[in-house]
Amino acid sequence: MFKKIAADALGLSDIGKIIEPQDYDKTDADDYVMHEDNEKIYFLIKTKADEYCFTNLALIHVDGARATSSKRTLKRYPYSQYKISDVFLETAGKVDLDVEIKFKLGGEQFDIDVHKDQIEKLKDLYKALLRIAETTYENDILINQAEQSLDKAVTILHHTRPEHVNIETQYKELTEFGFRWLTSVRSQYHIKDFGDVFEKYMNN
Repeated sequence: MFKKIAADALGLSDIGKIIEPQDYDKTDADDYVMHEDNEKIYFLIKTKADEYCFTNLALIHVDGARATSSKRTLKRYPYSQYKISDVFLETAGKVDLDVEIKFKLGGEQFDIDVHKDQIEKLKDLYKALLRIAETTYENDILINQAEQSLDKAVTILHHTRPEHVNIETQYKELTEFGFRWLTSVRSQYHIKDFGDVFEKYMNN
């Protein structure tokens, strides 16, 4: 009940409104942020039906199929599992009331309308999502290159193995080395927390 009254007080419509940090506690999404794991809200867009909560770890979508219904479906999209891509910002024409930010998270397409008076703030989100998309794209290339390099190294070592070396011993050593190598590469390039990106673009 409190959340509904608070939402009404925010003056929401079908066009999204960017919520200020001091009003995050008036939203449903705030209840599902994993504060225990140092998850933090950096950007939140709310309409009568939906909430789009961007944290350092994930997009939390409180999905209301109809604005007239109190039912909500909570959907969570961790950036480490759902790659951001195809980020676009559509500005408003003279008669338009809204601007639109579009992007994909994995296979899900998001088109979010926001009141055009908040275009400057939406630009910050656009920059952050674009940087995350570019970073994950480049890191995927580096991870793939690391895997290819390891495969080549294993092939070369296999063909140059001295006769006196036990094949089982060599296989074990190569397997352990490969696991350590790939774990190290994944730890470096498979990013889960993009708090630094949001901090950079949200605090300008």
